[in-house]
Amino acid sequence: ASQILSNEEKRANFDRYGDAGESQGYSQHRQFHHFHEGFYFDESFFHFPFNSERRDASDEKYLLHFSHYINEIVPDSFKKPYLIKITSDWCFSCIHIEPVWKEVAQELEVLGVGIGVVHAGYERRLAHHLGAHSTPSILGLINGKITFFHNAVVRENLRQFVENLLPGNLVEKVTDKNYIHFLSNWKKENKPHVLLFDHMPLVPLLYKLTAFAYRDYLSFGYVYVGLRGTEELSSQYNINVYTPTMMIFKEQTDKPADVVQARDMKKQLIDDFLSQNKFLMATRLTSQKLFQELCPVKKSHRQRKHCVVLLTREGDKFSEAYEAFLAFAVANTRDSLRFVHIYNDRQPEFADAFLGDDEKYQGRSAVVILERRDNAGRVAYKTLEEAWQGSREDNFILLDLLDQLRTDPSFLSSDTVLTDLNDELAPIFLIRWFYSTLDYISDCWDSLFHNNWREMMPLLSLLFSALFILFGTVIVQAFSDSSDARDSPPPEKEETTTKAEKNDTSFSKESSSRVPKKGFVEVTELTDINYNSNLVRLRPGHMNVVLILSNATKTSLLQKFALEVYTFTGSSSLHFSFLSLDKHREWLEYLLEFAQDAAPIPNQYDKHFLERDYTGYVLALNGHKKYFCLFKPHRAGDEGGTLGACEDYESSLHTEARGKSSCSPGSRSIKNKLHKLSFWMERLLEGSLQRFYIPSWPALD
Repeated sequence: ASQILSNEEKRANFDRYGDAGESQGYSQHRQFHHFHEGFYFDESFFHFPFNSERRDASDEKYLLHFSHYINEIVPDSFKKPYLIKITSDWCFSCIHIEPVWKEVAQELEVLGVGIGVVHAGYERRLAHHLGAHSTPSILGLINGKITFFHNAVVRENLRQFVENLLPGNLVEKVTDKNYIHFLSNWKKENKPHVLLFDHMPLVPLLYKLTAFAYRDYLSFGYVYVGLRGTEELSSQYNINVYTPTMMIFKEQTDKPADVVQARDMKKQLIDDFLSQNKFLMATRLTSQKLFQELCPVKKSHRQRKHCVVLLTREGDKFSEAYEAFLAFAVANTRDSLRFVHIYNDRQPEFADAFLGDDEKYQGRSAVVILERRDNAGRVAYKTLEEAWQGSREDNFILLDLLDQLRTDPSFLSSDTVLTDLNDELAPIFLIRWFYSTLDYISDCWDSLFHNNWREMMPLLSLLFSALFILFGTVIVQAFSDSSDARDSPPPEKEETTTKAEKNDTSFSKESSSRVPKKGFVEVTELTDINYNSNLVRLRPGHMNVVLILSNATKTSLLQKFALEVYTFTGSSSLHFSFLSLDKHREWLEYLLEFAQDAAPIPNQYDKHFLERDYTGYVLALNGHKKYFCLFKPHRAGDEGGTLGACEDYESSLHTEARGKSSCSPGSRSIKNKLHKLSFWMERLLEGSLQRFYIPSWPALD
């Protein structure tokens, strides 16, 4: 199969004769094909056009290829809609819809709808690009946008589908009440206006398709002559109510510029009629595209086009000059001449290129005859020596110049380079953004309900995953907060504000702390009320640093503790608390049993058990992972790694209890217990401290 499909000659033979060409004669004389062992069938028995040689010849002229679709069909979809069928071989449903498709395709093509057929077997790339993953599929293409057909394949549904592809504001319903307003919009829209008079209550599809094709040049209105309220309009323009009539109105609204009548309006007749009346008699230049179309670059001597431009301004002061110029244009219609006008204040660069600062044109109108020489903006021109006032003398001067131009092409002696014109009628950015957003939302909505689910699954999976995580987090947080509020009342926080300068390393027992330059440390007492929220249910990654103190050492230890941990308060994952040894000694003793090596605990039957002093101990508690790190009070006199007069703090407690210690606790400053706590905190944040794990947090009674 790969060899046949990769060779164009073999592939053509296979499509035509059923094999690659080696047994071509046999295939032509005998239509029996071998299928498995000992089984033969005759294709003609089934009468189904599965193979290419039996494919309907009407589809051949509509077949699309990827490059043809991208380069020609998509750009052409901005002028007319396309109806495209996706088909393949061995497709029973394709055979079933074939008669309806053939009838509708022929009917719509006459009206101006583009028809296309994509064979998914041979044009898989194009089928995938269109988003068609099954056959048969029918889709519409307009303005480069693809829309799939999802109804039953019958004539009425397909016609309605094509009609729904078109914008809804292409044709305006015109009656006696609004026809003057409709025809008077020629100046604002800078377009001729077309009226179709017909006895059909609904606008014919042919007229809608025509309006879509010429929407950039003409505005369309429809008059239903059988409707009450159109009698005045029909009588004014002498309309035959039994024959469809099309009229084009330009600058004059009281009489049409051109008329065509026919009992059977054909597309070719309408196109010929409209293509000759795409512009006003003296169109206003509002964009570079319009300028290039009205005044094209000369390609040969016979195709030479000259533009007569009236440079004027808005307002009643200049209306007389414009009316005289328009009358001159109507009286001098030649294929080689185009009459246009421009507003100097809206296109100042264009006007300055011809008039400059000449005082005789200040506040007055001027006429320029020009010819475009290339697409870079170079033009040859000649300006009327005097300002244009529309007088009879001005008309004779302009007529004489045009006669000279006909006989002497070098008459245009001056030249200049023009910049591109501003697009005066382009919508502002916000409006364009609004319509683009609406189109995007419409595409997403259509994709959500109609497009192939295989394409939508990744997006839907991502969307539902995000929603699940969001609502799951909210629900868990809500249940957690409600249970905390149910278990305990709001905790009472005791804040201790340490006022000390950052570089001060000493306190005196008699004086209070110095006033800090900025900030303070908030330390909360750990009690049975806030125990759950501050420890047991602490969020993952958060730790509570707890200072052990007694009522006697509370003030001094809290001051020193706040000073040591001050530089670590910027971390949102650290919380600071203190625990009263007088109230919760048993809880602390239970916890320290899991850190025997770090802080050996004596037997509870020891007579010195109740005299043991744990003030100055600091525990970093991780409530989520159930472990803690331990800081023991600093050894007295240990500044350089040597012992002073006193032994370590643990030994001093025992010797004091036995009455054999030569150093009394009163000789040591309580603040020295927390000396070098800041270094321990740094190691805590580094994760280099030893961790002691516990099975569960004990109750704090």
